[in-house]
Amino acid sequence: MRNPARLATVPHAVIMQPTTLCLPMDCTYCYLPFRKVKNLMPVAVAEAVAEAVNTWAADDPAFEVVWHGGEPLATGREHLASLMAPFRGVKHSVQTNAALIDDAWCEFLQGHDVHVGVSIDGPADMNAHRVTLAGHPSSRVAMRGIERLRRHGIPYSSIAVVSDPDPASAARFYEFFAELGVTTLGVNVEEEEGVNVGPQTADAGRAAEFWAALADAWRANPVVHLREISRVLNFAGAVLKGQVPAPAPASAPWEPLPTIAHDGGVVLLSPELAGFTDDRFGDFTTGNVLKSGLNVLVAEAEQRTPWITEFWKGVDACRATCPYFAFCGGAHPANRYFEHGGRMDGTRTRYCTTAKIALLEGVAHHAREHRH
Repeated sequence: MRNPARLATVPHAVIMQPTTLCLPMDCTYCYLPFRKVKNLMPVAVAEAVAEAVNTWAADDPAFEVVWHGGEPLATGREHLASLMAPFRGVKHSVQTNAALIDDAWCEFLQGHDVHVGVSIDGPADMNAHRVTLAGHPSSRVAMRGIERLRRHGIPYSSIAVVSDPDPASAARFYEFFAELGVTTLGVNVEEEEGVNVGPQTADAGRAAEFWAALADAWRANPVVHLREISRVLNFAGAVLKGQVPAPAPASAPWEPLPTIAHDGGVVLLSPELAGFTDDRFGDFTTGNVLKSGLNVLVAEAEQRTPWITEFWKGVDACRATCPYFAFCGGAHPANRYFEHGGRMDGTRTRYCTTAKIALLEGVAHHAREHRH
């Protein structure tokens, strides 16, 4: 029998995709199918989302509206401001490639109290997969935007994609972000998703060595909050305190993480599925906010979304077979779908192996080496 509490009925954040255009980038690992098309979110979509979000945010002062997907700044300041206007009592954040950031954008971000996340993969040689639409390296334009943020005193976090988790490069990779002064660094190993076939020969042992070397670099200079290292340390601390839930169906409900596409379509659990269609699952959406309230779509998600039922079967299979389940919680929907030929009920993925299992083993190795 399906546990009705598997998906939380009230989220803590929503992801808004104000445009599909990735101007001026054309990253080689990008999974977005419409990144060269400027589809803009109408204000009516933001207004519909805000009806539910403002109610949730009234009870949750940390509620976050994340502008992410495509390049949000390609929306333009005036239109982005009009999309933000309906929201009340939320924390806005934007994930940007920084290439379009100028003084006017800095003033906009400060004036709207927007947290900034910058997508950059490290020094120029490690950032080689992030190229412009003209095929040129993007490090110079990204760094120009970052310098403007710094000049205006705007703090920012970073997300980096690592296509080659080389342990020999981990220290230089970390120090790049430490020198930039980022507040938080999230590290994503390149994935097979969407239109990106991903690295097909990911080596789990090498990835574990990379995570161990990254932990070494962080330990030597712990000035950046390193998201993945924190996850492992928090998990280890909970285990030692006996607070980690058993890998059973009664585990805490999943965060629904509604992603609202430019046209109002709502994809739950996995932003990476937005914009794709499937013969069995259609467009993966639970509905559209221009037709149904977001609160209704989240509350009735399982009845409205056939792929989620199949996904729970995959989660249960992970729970029954994988010794890492208590840490990982099961493979993410998009990784399952794209790595298992359109199935949601598969188990281990390459992403699990390099970004979850190798992470846990690598940081555990680091801890053993520094236990004295």
